[in-house]
Amino acid sequence: MKNKKETKTPTKKYNLKNDVIFKTFFSRKGNEIFLIDFLEALLEIKIEEIQIREEVDLERLAVEEKGGRLDLQAKLNDGIIVNIELQIKNHKNIKERTTLYGAKVMAGETEKGTKYEDIHKVIMINILDYKLLEYDDYISDTVIVLNKHRECEVLTGIKWYFIELPKFRKQNPDMNEKINQWLAFLDDKNKEAIKMAEKKNATLKKARIEMNYLTGNAEVRRLAELREKWEMDYISGMDYAEKEGIKKGIKKGIKEGVKEGKNEIAKEMIKRGMETKVIIELTGLTEEELRKLIQKQTNHAKQ
Repeated sequence: MKNKKETKTPTKKYNLKNDVIFKTFFSRKGNEIFLIDFLEALLEIKIEEIQIREEVDLERLAVEEKGGRLDLQAKLNDGIIVNIELQIKNHKNIKERTTLYGAKVMAGETEKGTKYEDIHKVIMINILDYKLLEYDDYISDTVIVLNKHRECEVLTGIKWYFIELPKFRKQNPDMNEKINQWLAFLDDKNKEAIKMAEKKNATLKKARIEMNYLTGNAEVRRLAELREKWEMDYISGMDYAEKEGIKKGIKKGIKEGVKEGKNEIAKEMIKRGMETKVIIELTGLTEEELRKLIQKQTNHAKQ
């Protein structure tokens, strides 16, 4: 008898819309040229120097931070603070979330005795894989103006950008524009547009090489999978809670949805020999929950 041919499960292809991949890609040492190229295209400014606020830490990237945020923050040569957040699923809170966090970022830049005129400008960039605004524009930026004098812009300390990828997808963007080249690369949907973008933009050619290396790295892939699983568990918990329709049920559903994801992440950290205090801080598990998890891991290893 002939043996049946074994069918291999195709390896999932990750792209920049996985926020672990996104932050790892842009914050890796030596990859500053990619973030500079993207930001120059979006903000239409010349960036001489850029400082990534937090170099990539793979263990921390997969962990649920408050609200599930995995944002990327950088300081430009003129002191402007840029904060980039990628949100694939619509949690229906992005307006409130980015408003509050923008204020926190600005507050974090001030020290006792800082003069108001010395406070750096903050730019909040939200890349969304869902529709947010009713207008056709796929890139929207905000200005705060006077009600009776719309030509007068005031309160320029914080500016918000909203990039809506589904709208970009449906339009026929000019691929001679660098920002459209980057959005095609980031969205990773239109193969022809991506091919054209990489042909026109030498930096994107280098970015493709880096992406191929990054998404082939076993450690990065594992953490990307954990992050994706956490997101799915979170959404599952939210859906369950919303169906219950009761506030207590919502809270319970969220907790049930993320618990498994937290445990998986904690297991990875235990394997890496990380301190229990660090694991508790990053995952939100209690000492008792972590103790039981460690004991379970130990027992399993002995079997």
